[in-house]
Amino acid sequence: MSDTTVLEQEIAVEQEHVDRVYARLTQLRRDASRAEKEGYQLAGVGTFGALVERDAMVFHQARRRHALDAEHEGLVFGRLDLLTGATHYVGRMGIRDDNAKPLVVDWRAPAAAAFYRATPADPLGVVRRRMIQSTRERVTGIEDDLLDPDAAPEGMRVVGDGALLASLAKATGRGMRDIVATIQREQDDAIRSPASGVTIVTGGPGTGKTAVALHRAAYLLYSDRSRFAGGGILVVGPSGVFVEYIATVLPSLGEETATLRSLGSLVPGWDATRVDPGDVASIKGSLRMRRVLERASHDAVPGGPTELKLLYHGTLLRLDANDLDRIRRAALQRGARRNEVRGHGFDRVFDALWAQARDAKVRLPEKREFESELADRNDFREFLKAWWPRFTPMRVLRWLADPKRLRAYANGVLSREEIATLQGSFDALAEHGPTIADVALLDELDEIMGRPRQPQKKTKNPFHVRDGIQEVSTYADRQAAARAQQVQREEDYREYAHVVVDESQDVSPMQWRMIGRRGSYASWTIVGDPAQTAWSGDPAELDRARDRALGSRKRNSYALTTNYRNSSEIFEVAARVIRTIMPDLPLPSAVRSTGVAPADVVSGVPGLPEAVRELAEKQLAEVDGTIGVIMPVPRRDEVAGWVAGLPERVQVVTALEAKGMEYDSVVLVEPSQIATDPAGVRTLYVALSRATQRLTTVGTNPGWLPND
Repeated sequence: MSDTTVLEQEIAVEQEHVDRVYARLTQLRRDASRAEKEGYQLAGVGTFGALVERDAMVFHQARRRHALDAEHEGLVFGRLDLLTGATHYVGRMGIRDDNAKPLVVDWRAPAAAAFYRATPADPLGVVRRRMIQSTRERVTGIEDDLLDPDAAPEGMRVVGDGALLASLAKATGRGMRDIVATIQREQDDAIRSPASGVTIVTGGPGTGKTAVALHRAAYLLYSDRSRFAGGGILVVGPSGVFVEYIATVLPSLGEETATLRSLGSLVPGWDATRVDPGDVASIKGSLRMRRVLERASHDAVPGGPTELKLLYHGTLLRLDANDLDRIRRAALQRGARRNEVRGHGFDRVFDALWAQARDAKVRLPEKREFESELADRNDFREFLKAWWPRFTPMRVLRWLADPKRLRAYANGVLSREEIATLQGSFDALAEHGPTIADVALLDELDEIMGRPRQPQKKTKNPFHVRDGIQEVSTYADRQAAARAQQVQREEDYREYAHVVVDESQDVSPMQWRMIGRRGSYASWTIVGDPAQTAWSGDPAELDRARDRALGSRKRNSYALTTNYRNSSEIFEVAARVIRTIMPDLPLPSAVRSTGVAPADVVSGVPGLPEAVRELAEKQLAEVDGTIGVIMPVPRRDEVAGWVAGLPERVQVVTALEAKGMEYDSVVLVEPSQIATDPAGVRTLYVALSRATQRLTTVGTNPGWLPND
């Protein structure tokens, strides 16, 4: 019998079971819709109790129907044939038949763990593991791993070359793929790590660190939904490009409750994409900047009043610049938060004027009446508002654009060279907003200065009927109302139950402080690769900041050692680059070969734009998936113009934005301009390891690649 015939017969076997699953899914959807409609009829009873019962039933059934709809595509992706003779099908959600017998086991359930953890050395009672490939409801292919040949019953058929390698050659599409069907044992160990404490996952390029982190978030939501959905899961990535790339993974796994943020958008009101040069970012990321910001937050307002003159009952009361400085400093004792002690500053002004009037033998009323008289004067109120306004973090940060003020705040904290490096880096704040590194400084200023007390605003619930009863109509309304009831979070929410930090090697000390404020009560998942770090500051300072954010929580560490993304030909080039600065670095092993070596194209300066465009067009013809055009940070807009008008499959990113990304083909522009220092070499290492199928480098310097 031919292999094709065996494959067709085995596909037919799996199609029969998949048909049963989708038939049951249709029945469950029909039941949920019917229950939803019956829920509406409860309102006819005419009592508020009936409205409550109706809303509970309608929302539960609508949510169930929504989940059944969301998991329709590729619902069943695996099968386990066990030593006991039992068969388990594994999928994106659990489904049982009319007799409560499992038709599909949820991939996060303990019964499905062997699908990911079993190996030929330790089969865990699994004889054959099968990955089922499908398009909508139609099975299109299968791949088998025979894990325990000695236990295989006579007649058991094995098809294909192995599930994992078969999946690696597929085009990635614009967003990140989930790996739910192909999780490997070392990845599964990290995904199912204990929910408490800190899970640290390290690994080189292509080892699946990001996928592991996201699947872990989905696993935690499944295993303890009340804790992690109630408290919330925060996923922090390095850039907006990266966050957009991973945005579809959790929904594809049936989870839509996690919050995804980039380092530039973690603080409400900002979505920074600008990047500082490496030396500037290193200084801004240093913990020493807290002292610089603290000094700025205590300083007098630029252009503010330097004296106060009031004519009171014919007597001139006057506070000069020294008086005002003394009052401000007295109110801002160490640790005081400027916005929170504003009233104390005003009180001290009243006290100083009262004492001056008393010394001048002015006939005075009671002190409270004296203060009331002054407070009624418009000129006095205007002085107070100008002398001690309500400060925003951005207002204070912009003071650092003044070279004189920057030198004063940084004197004795930063070196002269560092102060000179920072000068000019805050000039664009007013016009272009903050850089990604600035966002952490804004968060720090918010912490240092505090927030003025505001009366709590009452928000009207648009669905409120009476005494806690809510009237809801559409499914979208029900979802919104339920989320508002179950998880009412303020804009700057800081009580997450779990925090995931991806590309953690690039998080600066100040950024660790920013993230740590949002994870005080959280367990953590930290993923990264020290070899890919762009941080060039003090490593000891970085360790202190990270340890302070994570606290004394127990650490569980996992190392991923297999590169599933790159072909061996592509990763060999990346390895040659990183070994120039880290010769003893343990690198992951690339598990597959395409037989296609990376191409290196040398061009003259005038011909470079045309060469880049031609290479991108060539990859469009050769590769079905995405083509990443990667270039040095300063040349992004320039190179984007060279490939303008090409299909959306061509994506233009800088070498820094490429972190965590994956493309079927990469055209890397001017690699020699990226690797200008050790930090640049690490960035080039990242850029070279983004491609799954094709890598082409193009530039004007032929000597960028080191010899073996």
